[in-house]
Amino acid sequence: MNKKIFRGTLLTAMLVLAAGVALIFGVLHGFFENQIKAELAKEARYISYALKNEGTAFLENFNGGDERITLIAPDGTVFADTVSDTENMENHSDREEIRQAFEKGAGTSVRYSDTLTEKTVYYALLLEDGNVLRVSTTQYTVPAVLLGLSQPVAVIIVFAFLLSLALSARTAKSIVKPINALDLDSPESNDTYEELSPLLKKIAVQKRTISSQLKEAGRKQEEFRLITENMREGFLVIDRDTNLLTYNSAALKLLGAAEPVSGSALSLNRAKGFREVVEKTLETGHSESEISLDGRIYSLIANAVLNEEKIIGAVIVILDVTESAKREQLRREFTSNVSHELKTPLTSISGFAEILKSGYASAETVTDFSSSIYDEAQRLIALVSDIIKISELDEGYVQYEKEAIDLYELSEEIAKRLKPEAEKKKVRISVLGESVEIVGVRKILGEMIYNLLDNAIKYNNENGLADIIVVSAEDTVTLTVRDTGIGIPKAHRDRVFERFYRVDKSHSKAIGGTGLGLSIVKHGAVYHNAVISLESEEGKGTAVSIKFDI
Repeated sequence: MNKKIFRGTLLTAMLVLAAGVALIFGVLHGFFENQIKAELAKEARYISYALKNEGTAFLENFNGGDERITLIAPDGTVFADTVSDTENMENHSDREEIRQAFEKGAGTSVRYSDTLTEKTVYYALLLEDGNVLRVSTTQYTVPAVLLGLSQPVAVIIVFAFLLSLALSARTAKSIVKPINALDLDSPESNDTYEELSPLLKKIAVQKRTISSQLKEAGRKQEEFRLITENMREGFLVIDRDTNLLTYNSAALKLLGAAEPVSGSALSLNRAKGFREVVEKTLETGHSESEISLDGRIYSLIANAVLNEEKIIGAVIVILDVTESAKREQLRREFTSNVSHELKTPLTSISGFAEILKSGYASAETVTDFSSSIYDEAQRLIALVSDIIKISELDEGYVQYEKEAIDLYELSEEIAKRLKPEAEKKKVRISVLGESVEIVGVRKILGEMIYNLLDNAIKYNNENGLADIIVVSAEDTVTLTVRDTGIGIPKAHRDRVFERFYRVDKSHSKAIGGTGLGLSIVKHGAVYHNAVISLESEEGKGTAVSIKFDI
């Protein structure tokens, strides 16, 4: 703005200077021309008196410098001239000033030279004898004057230009200074040019509007940030070129990327599935897929962002579906295992019943078959019972209320129930520790202790030991069931709590059991918010501990 005002002021000054010089020269030139005409008229009258008294002899001695005197007869013939020889001069009857003199008694005219640098002013006066007296003089034209005065005029112009330059710069600064000093934070409080008042008022109104809009935008942005940052799901917004526009920390965590991030969203993770989802969404408008990263399973759901039916970006939501995928896998495995486990006793029962139905079995065979059918039916009942228990714990549907239970007392009760089985296996059972109460469901806790002690007896060696130990420490109670049995190989320790999982299937079938015992223990521990741990050494025994909070 300062430069623009400076240029405008300087240009105005120079135009005024040029116009002023032209006007002055024009006015002065016209003024001098009129002065010359007046002087010529005066001289013509004086010369007419001299001619009247002295005749043409006056012209012979005349020395008028630049002035020229000519006498013209009524027919236009020149018979006397102070400059040229009259014999070589043409008839002057057609000259303007001569015609005016014969018509009006006096006349004037101006004629320019071929180069336009000079002009001649003529004045003609009609004498009493009928002749015409013409007096003329030469005057320089404006271009000739300017050419003659070129040096002083140039000096004046340069001085005027420099002066205009300085004054224009000063004027521009003085004009712009109040504008630069405006306080735009408080537009209406400024004391400046009156012409700026409407603009300042409009700025103040817009400032209040913008401030209100910024506060609202900031509030919405903070709401959006709080919502997205507290989402467990990952959230990404990208443009048409896959450039990352916004994201939440959950997305970076799930994709294994570190902050800060910028550029293409494809740089967050190089997995093929992730790239295909992004590319397909930007091409078709929607895509869904699952990818596996670091042992976790993620579901990707992406939808395009449209502007007038044109895809300009995409929103991608990342869900951690590992647990649901594992549950679905467990459900399929459970269904398969249950079908297999139920099929075995039912096949045996069906086979024995078919033989009995034929009527060819002897009385002794009937008794044996009946005993086998009874055993398989009991096994089937136990399996269905354990499946129901697992289902109830899975669904969190337990019909019993929690109560204060003495774990030491409950352990002694379970030990008495399993004592006959232990004596058959020649295993000695001991209940050690102290009497400590916790809040829980007696039936579930009994099932947990029963299954642990039952395994300690079944998988023990002859003349082995099976101990139940109850101890308390600060705010926790730990129940441990240990044995001196065959132990669990290291490769199987992480899977023994899975449903129907058996370390040695042939051995397990020989000693009975449904394969759900330790799974019931695990689910019971989860139900009571307890932590379960296992220590085992092959050939030396196993210890399973459950830590409860008091």
